Amino acid sequence: MVKIRMRREGKKKHPIYKLVAADSRSPRNGGYLEALGQYDPHRNPVTLKLKEQRIEHWLRKGAQPTDTVRSLLRRNGFWLQWTLTRQGKDEATVKSVMERWQMLQADKPKREADRKLRRAERKKKAAPAAEAPAPAPAAA
Repeated sequence: MVKIRMRREGKKKHPIYKLVAADSRSPRNGGYLEALGQYDPHRNPVTLKLKEQRIEHWLRKGAQPTDTVRSLLRRNGFWLQWTLTRQGKDEATVKSVMERWQMLQADKPKREADRKLRRAERKKKAAPAAEAPAPAPAAA
C-alpha cells in the first residue's frame, strides 16, 4: 500500500520534511517512489510547497496520507478541494467554495485575536468572584 508521508531531512535540531509517496513497509527515511513537496516548520510563517497535481495523481491511485500530512493538506486548502472533487462537484462550485475558504483564512488571525480577548475578559470576571472571602459562620 502506498502512503503519502513525511521524510525527515535537514540538520540536527532543525528538520525539514519532504512529503513523499512511499511503500508503507519502507522505513521513514528509506526509499520512496516520488517526492511530492517540502515542509519547513521552523520558518515564520511555515513553508509548505506542494506538487498538487502529483499528490492528486497518487490519491486517485489509492495512496493514503498519514494524519500529519492530511493536516498539512487541510491547512493548505488542498484537502477541501480534493474532497469536493471526489464528491463530484462541478468546477464552479469548487471554485466558489475555495474562494469562500480563502476569505475565511484571511480573517482567521483577527477572529483568533478576538477569541483570546473574550477569554481574557471572562477570566477577569470570574477571578474576583473566586477571590471574595466566604462569609463567616454565625456563632450560636
